[in-house]
Amino acid sequence: MRSMPAALQRSRLGASTIWRYMALPVMAIVLALAIAAVVIVASSAFTGEGFQPLLPLSAYQALFVGAFGNENALLNTLVDAAPLMFGGLAVGLGFKAGLFNIGVAGQFLVGAFAAALVGASLASAPAILAVPLAVAAGAVAGGAFGFIPGYLKARTGAHEVVTTIMLNSTAALLLTWAVTDLVRAKGFSFPRTGDIGNAHLPVLLGRNLHLGIPLAVLAIFVIRWLLERTALGFEIRTVGQNPNAARYAGIRPVLIIPLTMTLSGLLGGLAGAVQMLGVIGFYAPGITASVGFDSIAVALLGRSNPIGILFAALLFGAFRAGAPLMQINTSVPIEVIDIIQALIILFLAAELIVRRVFRLRVARTVPEEVQTVTRTWGEQVAP
Repeated sequence: MRSMPAALQRSRLGASTIWRYMALPVMAIVLALAIAAVVIVASSAFTGEGFQPLLPLSAYQALFVGAFGNENALLNTLVDAAPLMFGGLAVGLGFKAGLFNIGVAGQFLVGAFAAALVGASLASAPAILAVPLAVAAGAVAGGAFGFIPGYLKARTGAHEVVTTIMLNSTAALLLTWAVTDLVRAKGFSFPRTGDIGNAHLPVLLGRNLHLGIPLAVLAIFVIRWLLERTALGFEIRTVGQNPNAARYAGIRPVLIIPLTMTLSGLLGGLAGAVQMLGVIGFYAPGITASVGFDSIAVALLGRSNPIGILFAALLFGAFRAGAPLMQINTSVPIEVIDIIQALIILFLAAELIVRRVFRLRVARTVPEEVQTVTRTWGEQVAP
C-alpha cells in the first residue's frame, strides 16, 4: 500500500520530465501551424476567393487524411519518412560532435548516384546480391564524401559549414556531368543511368512499403546504442561538449571529427540509396536533394535524439504525403508546407519566443544544436 504513492510520484515525475523535454518542439509546431493558418486565410483573400476563416481547418484536415487516412496514405508517409530518418541521423550525429553537417544534400546525391550505378550494373543479378551491394555502394560513397569536410576541419580548421555547402554544389555539378557524358544510358531521350532492375528494394507490404523503411528504423536504434552505450559514442559527445577537455582526457578530436563526419556522410548516403533503390529507380540530373535540407529541420525538431528524430521524420513525412491531397481538396498550395517547416525551425532556434508565448518552463536540453549552429566562425578545435 505504501508503494503506490511512491510509484505514482515516480510516474508523475517521469511524465513531467518527458513533457519538459517535448514541450518546446510541440509548441513550436503548434505556433507554426497557427501562423501558417493566418497565411492561408490571407492568401485566399488576396487571390479573390474571399475571406475564408475556416479554410485552414479544411486544409489541415485534408493534410491529415492524405497522410494517415487509409493504408495507402500511411504507407506513403512511411516511405517519405525513411530517407528523412537517415538524413536526420546524419545531421544529429554531427551535432553531437559539435559539427554542423549542412552537406547531407550532397551526400544524399552521391549515395543515390553510387547506388543507381551499381544497381544498374547488377540489374540482372539475383536480388540477394544486387540489393546489398547497391545499398553498400551508396553508404560508402556518402561516407567518403563526408570524410572530406571532416578531415579539412580536423587538420586545417576549415569550417564544416563552408566546406559542406561547397561540396553540395560540387556533387550536383559533377554528377550532372557524369550522367550526361560518362554513364548515360542509351535509348532514353534525356540523360540518366540505366534501370536498377533486381536491385530494387524488396516490397514488404502493399505497393509502397519497401525494405528501406525497417532499415531506417533499425538505424535509429543503432545510432542510439552507439551514442549511449559505446566508448566511441562517449568520445563523440565529449568532443562536442568541450574539445579541449576531451583532448586533456586523452581523446583526440583530430581523429573523432573525421570519423564522425564519415559516419554522418554514410547515413546521408544511405538516405540517397534508400530513395534511389526504393522509389526513384534511376539517377538523372535535377533529382531533388530537398531531403538533405529537410534533414536539418528533422534533427533540430528531434533535438538530436535518435528517438526524437524518428518522430520528427514521421511528421515531415506526413507533411510530404498529405500535401497533394490538401492542394487538391482546398486549393491551398503545397508551398504552405515549406512555410510550416521554416517556421518550426525559426521557433526552435528562437526558443525564447515559444517560451514567452506559452509561458513554458522547459528544460534547456539542446546545447548541441543551438551552440553548433551559432558557433563563432573563427573557433578552432585543438588536435
